Amino acid sequence: MNFMKKKDVIFIMGLSILMGVIWIVGELIMGLWIAVVPKAHIFWFVFVVVVTLGISVWHSLIEDESDLEDPKRAKYERKKNKRKNK
Repeated sequence: MNFMKKKDVIFIMGLSILMGVIWIVGELIMGLWIAVVPKAHIFWFVFVVVVTLGISVWHSLIEDESDLEDPKRAKYERKKNKRKNK
């Protein structure tokens, strides 16, 4: 199985919380200060969901440099550089 990395899970959780807060603030602004038609609330919700999904897909397509290198090779290089610096 291919599980998500911890940093990806943290990113998704943070993104979801941020977008939830943005959605709530937008709903409060539309409900308290700006008079809008009822369909505006639906469009606002759809906009927030689409932006959230877009950012999530964009983030998943970015290749992390740590994914491209072999962990054993990276450990060897760190040890080699440590010896060289002494």
